[in-house]
Amino acid sequence: MLRSDTIAAVATSMNASGIGIIRISGTESISIVEKIFCPAKKQKKLTEQKSYTIHYGTIVEDGEVLDEVIVLLMRGPHSYTAEDTVEIDCHGGVYVMHQILNLVIKKGARVAEPGEFTKRAFLNGRIDLSQAEAVIDVISSQNTYALKSSIQQLKGSVQRLIKSIREKVLYEIAYIESALDDPEHISLEGYPESLHKKIKELLQEIERLLKESEQGKILREGIRTAIIGKPNAGKSSLLNALLGEERAIVTEIAGTTRDTLEEQIRLRGLTLQMIDTAGIRKTGDKIEQIGVERAKQMMEEADLILYVIDASSALDENDKEIMPLLKEKRVIVLLNKTDLQERITAEEVQRFLEKPVIRISAKEEKGLSELADKIEQMFLTGGLSWNDEVYLTNLRQKTAMEEAKASLQKVEESILLGMSEDFYSIDLMDAYEALGRIIGESVGEDLVNEIFEKFCMGK
Repeated sequence: MLRSDTIAAVATSMNASGIGIIRISGTESISIVEKIFCPAKKQKKLTEQKSYTIHYGTIVEDGEVLDEVIVLLMRGPHSYTAEDTVEIDCHGGVYVMHQILNLVIKKGARVAEPGEFTKRAFLNGRIDLSQAEAVIDVISSQNTYALKSSIQQLKGSVQRLIKSIREKVLYEIAYIESALDDPEHISLEGYPESLHKKIKELLQEIERLLKESEQGKILREGIRTAIIGKPNAGKSSLLNALLGEERAIVTEIAGTTRDTLEEQIRLRGLTLQMIDTAGIRKTGDKIEQIGVERAKQMMEEADLILYVIDASSALDENDKEIMPLLKEKRVIVLLNKTDLQERITAEEVQRFLEKPVIRISAKEEKGLSELADKIEQMFLTGGLSWNDEVYLTNLRQKTAMEEAKASLQKVEESILLGMSEDFYSIDLMDAYEALGRIIGESVGEDLVNEIFEKFCMGK
């Protein structure tokens, strides 16, 4: 998979900006840039300069100056890609960046594929696959906690933990194989009991990682939050108030919202994926009924439900149909329209549904601060607080970990069934390889290509 040619790409956004960066990596990167770079100190030769140095000058084509630039020189293996790397910092005009990149290509580089710089860092052994995936997580981070989690993984938190588990598994494989090859000197007497204890400890650790992977998902993607309630309770008004703009249509006509509407907001360092849903009620309108079914589906999939009740009208059959669906969910009840005469109290709601209740007025934007406090309390002090725990942050990592768990459970079953030790090593090796897929030590070329195709050009 590793290619030794020199690659180049624009590493900044292709929009007019104050600065643009062209990144070049490979064995010929320094000599290629030297062909087009005219240093302010004429006697300088770029190929003779030390690593981690910066040089001021101009980019020149056929004696004509294209731009005034700064060139950063980083020699391998101590660079992002572990290869000789040069970055040209130029003015951020789209045309000038294209001109410089084209000139670099003309002098011997080729255009990099999406994610190829990070792919080379992985293939050259500077980072593992979990760290490579953390790079794209850092870029796409949308809140404080997602960024912190990604940085931890980029620094090798997942790699260190997985390597530690793999070393323990490999030790047991080696011990079994050695004992089978040399039974006179290495005894397996009492070994199944000893191994069983170790397998249970490993399974506990893996179970913890899998359980906390859901927290990692929320940290990275945000809290999937469904706004539900009967028609005309003020769900769309709440969404508009939280967004600070008129995003959803609001009318006095019940049933205005007939489909889901999704928006994203940032709240106290967290990201909320807000979903406004159709009002839940019995209806003969086929289109509205589809919206009601989708609202119920969103309730099942949501991490958090904001149940909006119209405080200016009494609870009715629609409310009593909704409430039983919420008992096992993470819910905040919002008594809306408190700017009008209230006909429902928090105590009355809690007789039917024992969930926290907050009085709000979406119209006057009252009670939203209390709502933010409650969400922060539920997620940041209710188990999703930031700490130094290791989180599996994507489905690929979680799937490989589940495969490792299944293989270790087979070892446990073999021990309990009294099977011979050579059966243990087969499943132990399967677990070892599954764990290796998380950090990229046992993955195929197709998977590697698929992962790096998700990256942007220049990264």
